[in-house]
Amino acid sequence: MKISIVLVDDQKLVRDGIHSLLELSPEVEVVAEASTGKEAVDVVREHKPDVVLMDIQMPQMNGIEAIEKMVEEKLSSPVIILTTFDDHELVLQGIRAGARGYLLKDVSLEDLIDAIKHVHDGGTMVRPAITDTLLRAVDSSAQSFDTLPDPQDLTTKELEVLRLVAGGYSNREISEGLKRSEGTIKNHVSNILSKLGVRDRTRAVLRAIELGML
Repeated sequence: MKISIVLVDDQKLVRDGIHSLLELSPEVEVVAEASTGKEAVDVVREHKPDVVLMDIQMPQMNGIEAIEKMVEEKLSSPVIILTTFDDHELVLQGIRAGARGYLLKDVSLEDLIDAIKHVHDGGTMVRPAITDTLLRAVDSSAQSFDTLPDPQDLTTKELEVLRLVAGGYSNREISEGLKRSEGTIKNHVSNILSKLGVRDRTRAVLRAIELGML
């Protein structure tokens, strides 16, 4: 069964180009398109795609705002940000908003399909060049990973919670999804932060990407 895709970009030529490329793969199918963030939320609500490919800079509502709106409405389709902007602030905003992937538009079709499949399977996909950007952002922050002790191994359940944290889900949403109490999820998150040697959820995601956990 093909992975259903919603393609969001305000430039029609770009949408047409990406759409044409994706048609070369027998594993995915573009079921709808949108040209603004507002349209994106409406289209995702209607089609419930397996994966959303989302541009950032768009009129009416940008991609990050659209992701936040999707999370607010509990629309579960995972989002891969596909953009021309190699900007660590945008990367961090995208992750905080709930994006599950972040790729530049010069990515190859093979890597794009791999990212789509990986995110569809519940993973998080950040292009290596973007990882460098994330680490530069971390280097410029108050806490540097260079001084952190070696991380402790996470349990299977902690890794599952960490993936959901990387997806932008709150403790309450994770507790509902995993059928566990919110207190239990808070304990898992606390353990994750402690084991990774970081002080907040965003740094936990960045640290996990650096370590290859996500």
